[in-house]
Amino acid sequence: MAMNLAQKIISEHLVSGTPETGKAIAIRIDQTLTQDATGTMAYLQFEAIGVDRIAVPLAVSYVDHNMLQSDFRNADDHKYLRTAAARYGAYFSAPGNGICHQVHLERFAAPGATLIGSDSHTPTAGGMGSIAIGVGGLDIATTMAGSPLEITMPKVVGVHLTGELTRPWVTAMDVILELLRRLTVKGGVGRIMEYYGDGVATLTLTQRATITNMGAELGATTSVFPSDEQTRTYLKAQDRESAWRPMAADNGATYDESVEINLSALPPMIAKPHGPDNVVQIKQVEGAKVDQVCVGSCTNSSYPVMKGVAKILQGRNVAPTVSMTVTPGSKQVFQMIAKEGDMATMIGAGARILESACGPCIGMGQAPPSGGVSIRSFNRNFKGRSGTADANVYLCNPFAATAMAIAGEIKDPRELGIEVEATEQPEAYAINDAGIIPPPADYQNVEVIKGPNIQPVPSHGELPDRIEGQVLLKVEDNITTDHIMPAGAQVLPLRSNIPAISEFVFRNVDPSFAERAKKMGGGIIIGGENYGQGSSREHAALAPMYLGVTAVIAKSFARIHHTNLVNFGILPLVFASGEAYDEVDPANKLELDGLRHRVEAAQDIEITNVTKGCRFRTQLCVTDRQRDILLAGGLLPFTKGQVTS
Repeated sequence: MAMNLAQKIISEHLVSGTPETGKAIAIRIDQTLTQDATGTMAYLQFEAIGVDRIAVPLAVSYVDHNMLQSDFRNADDHKYLRTAAARYGAYFSAPGNGICHQVHLERFAAPGATLIGSDSHTPTAGGMGSIAIGVGGLDIATTMAGSPLEITMPKVVGVHLTGELTRPWVTAMDVILELLRRLTVKGGVGRIMEYYGDGVATLTLTQRATITNMGAELGATTSVFPSDEQTRTYLKAQDRESAWRPMAADNGATYDESVEINLSALPPMIAKPHGPDNVVQIKQVEGAKVDQVCVGSCTNSSYPVMKGVAKILQGRNVAPTVSMTVTPGSKQVFQMIAKEGDMATMIGAGARILESACGPCIGMGQAPPSGGVSIRSFNRNFKGRSGTADANVYLCNPFAATAMAIAGEIKDPRELGIEVEATEQPEAYAINDAGIIPPPADYQNVEVIKGPNIQPVPSHGELPDRIEGQVLLKVEDNITTDHIMPAGAQVLPLRSNIPAISEFVFRNVDPSFAERAKKMGGGIIIGGENYGQGSSREHAALAPMYLGVTAVIAKSFARIHHTNLVNFGILPLVFASGEAYDEVDPANKLELDGLRHRVEAAQDIEITNVTKGCRFRTQLCVTDRQRDILLAGGLLPFTKGQVTS
């Protein structure tokens, strides 16, 4: 039977199950990646499992998030990650080596490989022809310990590309913005986006990676492109041609759903505040004065992007009212644009050059002014994510953003009289792997060093048969993990200290949440549609678990957060009807009885609203293995039980 590309790669790695839509499958994983905001906890969890050595063929530990070292905490985390990688068998990408997704694309990603990463933008490697999936850190830990990854087989959406990106000021980012405009941030949930058609061959590898990177904002499990001559050209330039193999859908392959995009017809697009799917043409929102422009992030920080930005800035100046920052995505990119004079051009035009790190994208520096307008070539513009609660953050392609930095206002770049030149892919990239440290042969002698901020992994016991608790908070649709567990310079240094970071749960939604949860001895959260969208940060489940949250009842869940809730023993329950959501109020007391039997028997779970004297029905939409995980109290006790048995 003819298979599409996603089906082919999954079938090659299938460990158990039948790869039919909606069925649970387990797949073998070739590669894992972590970053320092999630990696410290992932490696602490790996240690807690008790396995002596990482079992996957390739594991890479990156440092790219917590880069502001205002005290010892981030530096201690970096030392822990370096020594843990050496002891347990991972490569370590040092601070300054670059953003994990950009570096992984350059040095490790391979066509046909399976990759999981403790970062939601891991699908960047899908531009290389990998099945690359963002997961929580505990899933990484158990996979590194030797377990396959269990997922529910997604639908595969065929995105048929025609035409070519030949219009001035239109880049690969406009492709994914157009998809977000059509499908919304919920449109990819339970789906793999697979790109095919004549338009694919016109896109370079780095353009494809931009599209697959931001496919995470659709809620998609992953996104994938074929591996073809464009892939081979890139790998050859990276001195990794041996990793290349052709990969494409079979002739006659079919898709569960289809979308078509004519690349030749796309205009420059922009996502308005405060969602990546709030997309219109730039010309529809012209006029607002711009305070800040930030170019970079894992979405748009490749060498061709940096070269293109420099060409636009050549002989021009950033408007005096605009603060512009540029972030090269890796040491490789940084080194090349420095050697070729592009950095001097940017600096001369008034841009500020940031180190190769996530930086402003995760609120780690460069917060806009109060009420300011920030134009960013990033992937997310959730309210408050920038570090300024009332800022208005827009997302657009990096060349249009640069044009607005010059103009000082939101402007359709096609009206500015600036010519934009295409950037050719280099025949050879600068290869310097000094910042990628392989594990030593004598790993048994390595001491794993933990600073005082690094605390043990918390967990709790088996699922009780009865839960009762107050509704601690009721929230609307599309609550993000940024809402639940904020990032930023104040919070990120606490990622390895759950008691400390738990104080920030829902801080920007309800500042009294953590105090109330502790006072009440825990409780229950009520959510709307797509609860937990955005980042893969498992702290958005782990910290609430620490505060005693026992269940989240929502209209629907985002994929990664749903799994993270299960992994930490929190029941992710779905309202059987929308009316039931409307009838539950904050501070209502809820009771759940006969839980263990109902979970074991895959039955609906009836909940009593003691305050209102009524009952409503919820569904527990999990796999058989996830039922066992919940009964055990979470993935860590479940896995430890398997290792010791």
